[in-house]
Amino acid sequence: MPEREGIRPGGGPDGTSRDDRSYLPTRRPPGTLRGLHGETVETIGSRIVHGYYSPGSQLPPQQLEQELGISSTVLREAMRVLAAKGLVESRQKLGTVVKPRSSWSLLDADLLRWQEGHEDASFLYDLAEVRFIIEPATARLAAVRRTDTDLEHLRGSLQAMADAGTDATAVIDADLAFHRALLNAAHNELLSRMEFILEAGLKARDTLVHNRSDWPDSVPVHRDLLTAVEEGDSAAAEQAVLRLLDQALTDAAQSSPASVGSSLKSGDSAGSGTAE
Repeated sequence: MPEREGIRPGGGPDGTSRDDRSYLPTRRPPGTLRGLHGETVETIGSRIVHGYYSPGSQLPPQQLEQELGISSTVLREAMRVLAAKGLVESRQKLGTVVKPRSSWSLLDADLLRWQEGHEDASFLYDLAEVRFIIEPATARLAAVRRTDTDLEHLRGSLQAMADAGTDATAVIDADLAFHRALLNAAHNELLSRMEFILEAGLKARDTLVHNRSDWPDSVPVHRDLLTAVEEGDSAAAEQAVLRLLDQALTDAAQSSPASVGSSLKSGDSAGSGTAE
C-alpha cells in the first residue's frame, strides 16, 4: 500500500394542509433506526425539517400518541433522539417545542436525508462550497494513497456511469458510488465520514440536472480524475476535481435559475478560479 506521508493507513400548526403529503417520512436507507421508535423519529423529524411544524410550535404528547398510535414511552424516547439532533427541546410549562433551524445539527445524516427534495438555494450553496473545500484535497490524497482495490471501485463506478445511458437513477447511483470511492481512497477515516455531506450535495445537484430531458455527459471529466488518481498525479487529480465541480455548477445553473449554480458568483468557489 502506498505511503501515507507518515500516517499509518487505515482501512400542521403553521398552516400547512394535512392533505400535503410532503411531511411524511422519506424512505430510509439500510442501517437507519427501525421499529416503532425509529418510525416515530422519522415521522416527527421529517415533519419538522419540511416545515410542517414551525419553530416554537408545541408538540402535544397526547395528540401525537393518538395520531401515531404509539405509547408515551416510545414518544419520549423519540423526542430524546430529536433533541440530540437539535430539533426540539423541553421547556418548563410549555412541554416539547420545535427549535429554530439555527439550532439543528445540519451535518447529522438523518437531517441531511430528510432535506432531500426540500433544499433551498442557500442550503445548496453551502453544500456546493463544502464540496469545493473537501473534494480537491481528497483527490490529492487519493492519488498518493489509493490501493488496487480503490482503483477497482473507481473504475467500476465509472463504468456503471457510462453504461447507465439515459437511466437517470442509475447515473445518480453511479455518480454517488464514484465519489464515495474517491473519499475512501484517501484513507482518512474522518474524510470518509464526510460521505453524508457530499452525498447530500451530489443528490441535490444530480436530481436537478438529470430530471432534464437531456443532460451533459459527465463521464469524460470523471475519467480524467480517475486517470490522474491511477497515475498518482495529485496536482492533476485536484485540477480534474475542480473542473468537475465547475461543470456541476454550470449544469445546475442551466437546470434551474434559482439553484445553487446561479448563486455562486465568480471567485466564490474555493480554489477554483473558473467557477461561474
